[in-house]
Amino acid sequence: MTYPYTIDNGQGESLTFTGITRGPEGERIEASGRAAPGNGPPMHVHHLQAEGVRVVTGRVGYQILGGEPRFAGPGEEIHWPAGTAHKWWNAGTDELLLSGWCSPPDNFEFYISTLFASAKANGGRPGLFDGAFLMTRYGNEFEMLEIPVVVRRAVIPVVYVLGKVLGKYRKFAGAPEPVER
Repeated sequence: MTYPYTIDNGQGESLTFTGITRGPEGERIEASGRAAPGNGPPMHVHHLQAEGVRVVTGRVGYQILGGEPRFAGPGEEIHWPAGTAHKWWNAGTDELLLSGWCSPPDNFEFYISTLFASAKANGGRPGLFDGAFLMTRYGNEFEMLEIPVVVRRAVIPVVYVLGKVLGKYRKFAGAPEPVER
């Protein structure tokens, strides 16, 4: 991959991947992100990766599953250890600009790029088969917690198999292997 490059979900959120760096704690993918007021990812968890963001401009709201909403402004940093369910959103009235990282990178770049492309192509939500592919193949790495458990555990596996039968995943022929830890 050639850095930097930008992905856009078509709903007021973009992410510019700036590269992979190596530090004392290992590799991480670094990026800068922009979000329009009210925008941000739903409650999710990176089972294998830690994530951190620093507010460049604007005001971010963030929440850990079961916790109270909190807020941060320019210069403040937020860190979520691997396995910590969280969400964040632009809690201000102007565009939010963040810099951030995910460590180790594993399949984060592929996952979020595919998710954004599908959301953009489908009016703001990932396509059903794209979502089923990502949630099934990379479920041990990432999980979208705002999708009801019965849908994640019963419906998505059926949709995934149907997508395989219908040939919906040919476009993912070069997709990276899931990370097993």
